Amino acid sequence: MGTMLSRMTAPGTLAQVRHVSPVRPGAARGLVAEVYAQVERDFGMLAPPVVMHSPAPETMAACWLLLRESLLASGSVSRVLKEVVATEVSAANSCPYCVDVHRATLRGISRVEDPGLRRVASWARACGVRETAERHEPPLLTGHSQELVAVAVTFQYLNRMVHVFLGDSPLPPEVPRGARGLALRLFGLAMRPAARRSCPKGDSLALLPAAPVPADLSWTRGIRHIEGAFARAAAAVEEGGGRRLPEPVRELVAARVAAWEGHPPGLGRGWAEAAVAGLPEGQRPAARLALLTALASYQVDGTVVADFQRGEPDQRALVEVTGWAALAAARRVGAWLPLTQAART
Repeated sequence: MGTMLSRMTAPGTLAQVRHVSPVRPGAARGLVAEVYAQVERDFGMLAPPVVMHSPAPETMAACWLLLRESLLASGSVSRVLKEVVATEVSAANSCPYCVDVHRATLRGISRVEDPGLRRVASWARACGVRETAERHEPPLLTGHSQELVAVAVTFQYLNRMVHVFLGDSPLPPEVPRGARGLALRLFGLAMRPAARRSCPKGDSLALLPAAPVPADLSWTRGIRHIEGAFARAAAAVEEGGGRRLPEPVRELVAARVAAWEGHPPGLGRGWAEAAVAGLPEGQRPAARLALLTALASYQVDGTVVADFQRGEPDQRALVEVTGWAALAAARRVGAWLPLTQAART
């Protein structure tokens, strides 16, 4: 079913991606082919938020490890609760594409309303701003909260990348407005078999080499598939960013992210222009793109991308730079999310 759905939707999937040309399923080789096969099998279709990473195979594998092991892999927390977190984090980040996908999937697998779901939803909506996150008691026991934090961090990453590379809806633009509700309900039903299927933990880990757990990902410790996925993904994304970004750019972006507490940095892009003004002119487009992706991804447009690509036309570079910046911001959010009441003191 998943392979058939992927084949039917592949042309539309590829057409939705902007700024890069994704690898077509029939042309996929090596790591890209391995990731595509797992995505079809476990997610139910070739999801555009994963496919858009394909010009940079290791970054795509990192994205898939985060998504699969946090959202799809069977664990202590139900898929329903994880989809609630995915939906609400995306809503808080004003990412309508991800809201549509995960709200439709949620409705396809559950219509149950209970206080537990509302408590998790409230926590997920608040987690992207430090002061509100710290006022919310973690919704579940510590081990369970780790799984929900993993989903939240994954979607802090994905929402930023979707802002850059996809539009506002997973539906093709030719679907009439009046038919979009029905189309999303049908999408949710199509996703139901894969969403209800058990996905063994850790199946994606072999796609990337083992890596040590960075200090800011210490919250993953004790849950082996989450720990392995986040450590391996972080190492792969760091390698890509290090290859593409000069050290002064990385230092500037890292410092701004370390001081950020979740609030919008300012209207327009003037704050980013001021931040990069001290860099050599040739480094400013990459720094501007990385800063915007990390802290205001909704402000990344074709002008920002074209400015970067004039100096670095390789599509792989675009994915690696934006992936590095998006994950830096997502890791910052994860580092301030408490797992227990005591962790807030």
